[in-house]
Amino acid sequence: MPQFLSRLFYIFCAMLALSGCGERAPQNPKSGVLVMGDSLMAWNGTSQRAVSDVMEKRLQVEVTDRSVSAARMIYRLPVSGAAGLSIPKQMPKGAGDWDWVVLNGGGNDLWLGCGCTACRRKMDRLASGDGSSGAIPDLVTRLRNKGAKVIYTGYLRSPGLGSPIEYCKDEGEELDRRAARMAARDDGVYFLSLADLVPHGDRSYHAFDMIHPSVKGSDAIATRIVDLITGATQPE
Repeated sequence: MPQFLSRLFYIFCAMLALSGCGERAPQNPKSGVLVMGDSLMAWNGTSQRAVSDVMEKRLQVEVTDRSVSAARMIYRLPVSGAAGLSIPKQMPKGAGDWDWVVLNGGGNDLWLGCGCTACRRKMDRLASGDGSSGAIPDLVTRLRNKGAKVIYTGYLRSPGLGSPIEYCKDEGEELDRRAARMAARDDGVYFLSLADLVPHGDRSYHAFDMIHPSVKGSDAIATRIVDLITGATQPE
């Protein structure tokens, strides 16, 4: 699929997502786990089978989900009522109440912001080469300063079967590398790669659009997150 058609297709899917997926959180959240991010987290939320829904069942704690499809890490458009499209603005005022924050983001900045081509400047704005600065490390630092442990997750990879995200592989790999360096700087920050989650040739982890996670995909992502949280909280 040509790149410009891929981008148009993605925008169409994102707008569909916005019509059915949004912020799903209590007005005064008091919970141990907060989820922030884009459609990787929000997808399947209308059927209550998003990543956060699975996490809540497995962890047996309330999980508050503020993720919004099509959200970006760097979002400055003055759209009224669209604060959720800025991932940093998804953080509620009571962020100090969270033991864990599960976070993703940056994919839409690269996809819609520079089309996964000539993205060096955008990549640097998301996270520096050593993971010490940029929109993602800055948000993680804010969350850590409020006492939360942070899990930053990478993205699903294309199974190599005509997905519109096929040509974003190099950018995805570089973002993962920078996120891993960011996490290595702080014992309370964890990078969770999803690069090996989807077997080559297996469509079942993706939704019909071959971009977003299927119900199976959301379940698999949540399982890895739950395993990381439970492993990190086990007494030594």
